[in-house]
Amino acid sequence: MRQIIAAFIFFTRLPFWRLATIPAAYFARILPYWPLTGWLTSGCSVLVLSVASLLLPYSVALLFAIIARLLITGCLHEDGLADFFDGFGGGASRERILAIMKDSHIGVYGATGLLLYFALFYALLNQLPVELASAALLAGDPFAKGISSMVVNRLPYARSQAEAKSGVVFAKMSVRDYAVCFIFTLLPLAGLPGAQYLLATLAPVTGWYFLTALMKKKIQGYTGDCCGALFLLCEACFYLSILLIYSSSFFITSEG
Repeated sequence: MRQIIAAFIFFTRLPFWRLATIPAAYFARILPYWPLTGWLTSGCSVLVLSVASLLLPYSVALLFAIIARLLITGCLHEDGLADFFDGFGGGASRERILAIMKDSHIGVYGATGLLLYFALFYALLNQLPVELASAALLAGDPFAKGISSMVVNRLPYARSQAEAKSGVVFAKMSVRDYAVCFIFTLLPLAGLPGAQYLLATLAPVTGWYFLTALMKKKIQGYTGDCCGALFLLCEACFYLSILLIYSSSFFITSEG
């Protein structure tokens, strides 16, 4: 239970720290519960989307849903994505990439990357009907976090623990950790409205493979910023696939 509370403390800005005092050692083993935090963030986003869409145009309701998730997470993952773009976009060597990612200032690569990411994220969900967008959010958030957490067993941490921005270096997952993580990752997929939408899981898995290969080549490991970037980019791949499947199904149905 303490690991679960630690995961919610680390990955959200909600006051879960009031529930218990968590020793620092527990935070190293929270990755199996990262997708579980996605149940909360996606659930709150969908709740806001559903309620707001009753009163406002869908496009505006979607914007409120995105804002709700950002408030819950404190833009933790978006900060990582910006640092990832800055580091890998502006750094020529391993040392330079790591130094740029640790810098708290955002550069042109980070700003441009965030702008394009949010534009894509919004545009993809805005093209879906509210029911499908809700199902996609409930499935995509935990799924992308689950597969992103697997980076710890593929790559080593690229810095020393003393250099970690958060002070936490995630431990490699055991067989039990994998089982727990898979349950929280895969269970929300059952809420998708058709078996054909399960094909949307292929793109984020492929994206994860190539992104982690890039990290291995450039910095010989991963950082906390890389975890945030992995999650958001894999999640975007999931929603892109959902939209492609929906559009193809709609086209086939219309032709029929």
